Amino acid sequence: MQARERLVRSMQELMGERGYVATSPKAIQVHAGAGQGSMYHHFSGKADLARAALTGTAEDMQAAAEQLLSAPGTALERLTGYLRRERDALRGCPVGRHALDPEVVADVALREPVAATFRWLRERIAGIVAEGQAAGEFPATLDPEAIAAAVVATVQGGYVLARAASDPAAFTAATEGAVQMLTGLGR
Repeated sequence: MQARERLVRSMQELMGERGYVATSPKAIQVHAGAGQGSMYHHFSGKADLARAALTGTAEDMQAAAEQLLSAPGTALERLTGYLRRERDALRGCPVGRHALDPEVVADVALREPVAATFRWLRERIAGIVAEGQAAGEFPATLDPEAIAAAVVATVQGGYVLARAASDPAAFTAATEGAVQMLTGLGR
């Protein structure tokens, strides 16, 4: 693995554990086994490295979601697959946790990969709901964007519930509730 990739992965891991502010350039360098010169050769500073790390984390999350959302099956089956995907509920969402980091939210360049991921996810899910409407699975009266927002909010809220209770069953209860609601909407 090249130094740039080691630095990005180290930043992803450390930001996921500690947040942006508590992740020092020195800790990143030690974790990556890279020197200061290497870090500043590849990145203009900590914020530039953090943006690369957030972008990589967002791309990984989108790829994992897309695999499920583009799988064969009905719209309901694909949405159910997404909701029931195995996740480490106590660790939280690899992207969503950064929406709670004040330093990330305050910096447009750092916030953008987080915001873009959730925009993409809502749009992708809304498209699947619309496909389900066209196929007669869901009523035409549904607002696909609202359903998509509710699905994304359920997953993100499920992480919060699980972490607050220190119990992954809280996440499962939230996502299973969403599956039941979507199933009830079907015809």
